[in-house]
Amino acid sequence: MVEFNQPVSGNELARFAGLQTFMRLPDAQSAEGLDVGFVGIPMDIGTSWRSGTRFGPKQLRQESAMIRPYNIQTGAAPFDSLQCADLGDIAINTFSLAESLKIIEAQYDEILKHPVIPMGLGGDHSLTLPILRAMAKKHGPVALVHVDAHADVNDEMFGERETHGTVFRRAYEEGLITPSKVWQIGLRGTGYTAEDFTEAADWGFNQRLASSLWHKPLDTLGKEVVESIGDQPCYITYDIDSLDPSFAPGTGTPEIGGLTTMQAMELIRNLRGLNIVGCDLVEVSPPYDTTGNTALTGANIMFEMLSILPGVKVR
Repeated sequence: MVEFNQPVSGNELARFAGLQTFMRLPDAQSAEGLDVGFVGIPMDIGTSWRSGTRFGPKQLRQESAMIRPYNIQTGAAPFDSLQCADLGDIAINTFSLAESLKIIEAQYDEILKHPVIPMGLGGDHSLTLPILRAMAKKHGPVALVHVDAHADVNDEMFGERETHGTVFRRAYEEGLITPSKVWQIGLRGTGYTAEDFTEAADWGFNQRLASSLWHKPLDTLGKEVVESIGDQPCYITYDIDSLDPSFAPGTGTPEIGGLTTMQAMELIRNLRGLNIVGCDLVEVSPPYDTTGNTALTGANIMFEMLSILPGVKVR
């Protein structure tokens, strides 16, 4: 019988003590033998406004010490179902975004040699592009659930074609994603042109503005996404700025009128059934939230995504 790695219990060792891995899981040097690997990507050189996401993985791990191993509300028991460990941080080049994106892609290529689902701890959103490149090599074009205040489909920013605001245009152009199975949820804010969002809709992206979701439960939307995507390999990328700043102020590009934490959990829980091959949580910027609550929220969203991965038992 397989013995699955378990987070260190707060009843055995105080939560403020011990190895600072995600949820105090064992650390691992390789993805061999794992079903899920948590990967830190401490980077903020792709940001365009407020930096600080280089500290995101560290604080996400720190705040994750509060999370217990069973999802009492849903009955999910991920650590009774999947072999999980923390794979540490990717050693990016903090002085070169272009080089860092190559490093991330190469590291994910190595990770994906194994039958593992990588869960990325960001880091700014530019990191998702090299991950999608690695995913497409293994799975072909993937379906995408992108929860974000911003569509991130700019053509360029200050002449640069690879930044946190251009990710999904590049992914579309490179054929890394299936346009009709891309869902962008929580979009809002102001733009430079009236076409800032609508252009991607013309490519086939399914977009849901945050304003269309105000005061509404998201269980129906989650089920619609699952039905639309079917069993195609799917990647989930969750930008913390999809949440209203009252819930997640610690981020680089905040926009008012966002989702609530309750909607975030409801949406993710109703994505169960997707053939998820990877996911990430990005844009947590600890310097802008000294309480740590943004990272605490982000860590819980990671746990919610872990709880819906293929193979997770529900008690």
